[in-house]
Amino acid sequence: MKLHTALTVAEIAEIIGAQIIGDPQVRISHLNEIHKVCRGSVIFVDNEKYFSQAIYSSASAIILNKAVECPPNKALLIVDNPFEAYNNLALRYMPFIPMRASISETAVIGEGTIIEPGAVIGNHVTIGKNCLIRANTVICDHTQIGNNVEIFPNSVIGSNAFYYHQKPDKSYEPWHSIGRVVIEDNVRIGACSSVDRGVSGDTIIGEGSKIDDQVHIGHGVVVGKHCIIAAQTGIAGKTIIQDYVTIYGQVGISKGLVIGEGAVILAQTGVSKSIPGGGKRYMGSPAADAMQTFKEMAALRRLPELIKKIDRISNLLGDSDEDKEDKE
Repeated sequence: MKLHTALTVAEIAEIIGAQIIGDPQVRISHLNEIHKVCRGSVIFVDNEKYFSQAIYSSASAIILNKAVECPPNKALLIVDNPFEAYNNLALRYMPFIPMRASISETAVIGEGTIIEPGAVIGNHVTIGKNCLIRANTVICDHTQIGNNVEIFPNSVIGSNAFYYHQKPDKSYEPWHSIGRVVIEDNVRIGACSSVDRGVSGDTIIGEGSKIDDQVHIGHGVVVGKHCIIAAQTGIAGKTIIQDYVTIYGQVGISKGLVIGEGAVILAQTGVSKSIPGGGKRYMGSPAADAMQTFKEMAALRRLPELIKKIDRISNLLGDSDEDKEDKE
């Protein structure tokens, strides 16, 4: 999330009660998670296993719970509970604001856009021209929608990320979601679908993409341009679907993967690893090249017949051996 006004590390330290190691005048313009960082970001880490990854990332400041050596031109903010400190910053700079009206007075809606009865448009939502938001759809806070977008009934756009931090007692505490959903021009989203906002970055649906009914798109997912996603597909957080990908029904895609441009994923496929595109077709669980899988399936169908042939040959060979013994 980009802050409205950049802060110094010293100002952040005062807010969260942190000890500073490094340069207190480093400027902070973004509040991010470790997976989405840029220069000017402040992030947190509370597991020593990830200290190096965080400290030597492009982030400018890191909130952590142990004093360690700080690289040049960066700052470390030492607190007892880094997650709590991060979450408090998130709540401070993007607080939860309840919806008080069907269409928030802070929403901006373009010319020619139709909002049907029962739809709810949240705070600081922007909707472009000539869109159609069907009945009972909910567009949550800070969502950005382009022109000529259709969203069909009972869909939810921009709900909180399904993202939790495990506490020492093994219970779970939710991250306060401060990302957005950004829907580009000419997108269609079917009925009863859900698109979660990012934890700190944006969930993006690219221009011209078409999404069927009952599809779930997780936090921070990027769907490229002119993709087709059929019903009951689920895409887990932070996965990147490149341009011109076709996904058939009931496909499950795991988190943090890359689906290559032009890939075709057949129905009920389970994708657990990144896959290249180039027009290749995939099926099965785990996903594999469809042509090769079809050949393997055809071979398996012949297996009982092959076993019978082998048994017959074995029996014939066995009979020949017995005949030889009798003659001897």
